[in-house]
Amino acid sequence: MRLYSWNVNGLRAVLKKGFLDWFRDADGDMVCLQETKAHQEQLPPELRFVDGYETVSYCAGERKGYSGTAIFSRPKPLAVERGFGLADEFDSEGRILVHRYEQFTLINIYFPNGESREERLQYKLRFYDATLAYCEALRARGEKLIICGDYNTAHHPVDLARPEANVKTSGFLPIERAWLDKWQAHGYVDVFRTLNPEATDRYSWWSFRSGARDRNVGWRIDYFWVSEDLMERVTGADIHDQVFGSDHCPVSLDLDV
Repeated sequence: MRLYSWNVNGLRAVLKKGFLDWFRDADGDMVCLQETKAHQEQLPPELRFVDGYETVSYCAGERKGYSGTAIFSRPKPLAVERGFGLADEFDSEGRILVHRYEQFTLINIYFPNGESREERLQYKLRFYDATLAYCEALRARGEKLIICGDYNTAHHPVDLARPEANVKTSGFLPIERAWLDKWQAHGYVDVFRTLNPEATDRYSWWSFRSGARDRNVGWRIDYFWVSEDLMERVTGADIHDQVFGSDHCPVSLDLDV
């Protein structure tokens, strides 16, 4: 089984850049998208009804053209949840979409960006803590977890091209990286880094400015993390940096289920 995660930076925009061709060629069993920026009724039929897939989206309340997540899945989920159900503070921007299957629970998250102002940084950190609380509650019930999406933080210096220049930039702040340390300490595994400990220059996001992608001045901020008890099922992970259409590229996870 192959799963993809991609921050498309606008689903309607990426549709005009060959998204459906990529989708068909990728042949994923599950495709998780972030930053879809569209309510369900704004999507064209070819995205609302994809042959062979269950399509579920979650939008940012009344704020159109902002945030949003979606999952295209071949296997029909046993249950679907939108949001953590913990507080409207975290569930009002369409950032969390949950699918439950017999073998695992898939959580697709578009984590907030903390760069714009201190208030949003603090929101991002509260969102991180809510994610951990939610996931720990699921694990206490015996659920095995896959948590994918745009985490909006590079964990280690190897995960961005210019770590020294970005130690005061949200996305690589010590307090953000410390949360990923805590996340990992609770038993969650960064699959790509675990399977590719020495991999360098492998990024999933590049600024639109200054030809950053052409020069591969990027960040690895898009992840598949899994609970430790699911790692025995993992057979591969990759970053598909040859795929264009967004400022992010897709990342993938392979499972034996």
